[in-house]
Amino acid sequence: MALLGTLVNGLAIVIGSLLGLFWRNIPEKTKVTIMQAMGLAVIILGIGMGLKSKQFLIVIASLAIGGVLGERLDLEGKLGQLGDWLEKKLGGKEKGGIANAFVTATLVFVIGAMSIVGALDSGLRHDHAVLYTKALIDGFCAIFFTSALGVGVIFSAVPVILYQGIIALFATQIDRIVPADLMKQMIVEITGTGGIMILAIGLNILGLTKIRVANLLPALLFTITIVSIVYYWDKLSGFAGNLI
Repeated sequence: MALLGTLVNGLAIVIGSLLGLFWRNIPEKTKVTIMQAMGLAVIILGIGMGLKSKQFLIVIASLAIGGVLGERLDLEGKLGQLGDWLEKKLGGKEKGGIANAFVTATLVFVIGAMSIVGALDSGLRHDHAVLYTKALIDGFCAIFFTSALGVGVIFSAVPVILYQGIIALFATQIDRIVPADLMKQMIVEITGTGGIMILAIGLNILGLTKIRVANLLPALLFTITIVSIVYYWDKLSGFAGNLI
């Protein structure tokens, strides 16, 4: 079953969020310390991912072009509106609390190499080991995020399931379309691009910046596009060179 790993991941987030609700009464100082620790951990994760890029110019170009498109589409605003709608439906007491928790958790859980690689493994080989590992990590993160940010974290399970599920289903046919070496290059550069976004999320969690990370999400699509162009350009150049 191609979606098994994705469903387990979503369930882990829900369970972690529910467990985190029991920690809501912990002292405010403890919550601050937890969020600072989470922010630092996310920053280190982002730096590690960003350094994996082999062609950093592709990362820069993707972020620049993706940022322009994301701002025009106002993806951050739309995610925030969805969070605000959830907040109204649930009668949230703190303005922006559920929305902030939903947006922050969604970005952390969705952006990253494990989401893509794990979903691809699930679809291509029905190997869910990566997503099971991610589920364990996300579950623990959900506990701490919920304890500090609130119940909005639980709703991040929905975009995680949709995002990874679509990739997993697409992956069942992707080996017929995308060459294996091109896929490896895509994953490396997507990891690098995603790492920059993860770093930005960590800085936001620490309150050092207010980067509209969701507006950078189109950069992932542009990374795929640019890597594909470079790959096939090299192939054509090599072919033309052999003819000459």
